[in-house]
Amino acid sequence: MVHGIIQKQQMESKGVLTRRYRHAGDLTDEPPTREFAEITIPVPWGHISGKWFGPQNEQPILGLHGWQDNAGTYDLLVPLLPPNVPFLSIDLPGHGLSSRLPDGCFYNTTDNLYIILFIMKQYNWQKISLVGHSMSSIIAFMFAAIFPDKIDMVIGIDALKPHQRPPVSAIRTLEIRMDEFLREDERNRSKEEPPSYSYDELIERIYIGTFHSINKERCKYMLARNIQKSDKYPDKYFFSRDRRLKFYNYLVGSQELCVEMAKRIDCPYLFIKARQSSYFEDKKYYDEVLEILQKKSNFEYLVVDGSHHVHINHPERISEQVNAFINRFGPLAKQKLAIASKL
Repeated sequence: MVHGIIQKQQMESKGVLTRRYRHAGDLTDEPPTREFAEITIPVPWGHISGKWFGPQNEQPILGLHGWQDNAGTYDLLVPLLPPNVPFLSIDLPGHGLSSRLPDGCFYNTTDNLYIILFIMKQYNWQKISLVGHSMSSIIAFMFAAIFPDKIDMVIGIDALKPHQRPPVSAIRTLEIRMDEFLREDERNRSKEEPPSYSYDELIERIYIGTFHSINKERCKYMLARNIQKSDKYPDKYFFSRDRRLKFYNYLVGSQELCVEMAKRIDCPYLFIKARQSSYFEDKKYYDEVLEILQKKSNFEYLVVDGSHHVHINHPERISEQVNAFINRFGPLAKQKLAIASKL
């Protein structure tokens, strides 16, 4: 299942990535929450990095993170998942240890559909199982709708669908983001080192930057893959994710398009909503799509207490239903069905 195009770096090879960090323990000398292999997948503009947990001779569930997060987003959930089920958590382009898009290229939400297809082609996977949080929960929703013949199951966490904005607001937002993107693109090309901070200052910036969505003691799991050691200041670090990501284009389409996408989804689908988190749009749009999905026999809906990053702060609140869902619809369940059908 793991082809030669994948370059594996085992956990014992600490320090292979110059001034970069793969998990929280690379900074704090703690062991990883679960053993993994660091992998890189070649792409035309560089590589996609990821953390492969569990057996490497079986197709994994593909885990995708939220906006400006990284593969560390599942570090506390994965140890609670079935140990025999492989899980590949990747850094999307410009995030974590993955390559940035080339200079001058704009980031769009829909670009990530291509990333999923590219990974599937590289591994020769015909169908895929997705777990997505926030931005990537939206990506998984879109992928399941656009490619219903390529998806086995979806688990989405706390963002159901592409968000709707009033037209005037959407146009103004795009105007501002384009201008700011150009500014950050020029900064990238200058090759100047970004502002640097102490480790504790970085933890505070993650905590504030997520509007306290990640508990401060859990911020280290999100921090490690997003920072790099400063060349100028030996005891400081800077954020290494692509600064252009702050101004990516999240606009996808109208509510009518979202409704049509919901109607096309027919794979097993578990959506988890954090009770103390926002809906990120007028709730009527969310409710309209949720109503369509809830009419499907293989759609499950779980509401739990917690913030937008509930899977980091309280993974135990969702792990039981996630495990049950994976055991019924995940890659190994599909494999067992295939074997049974041949008997």
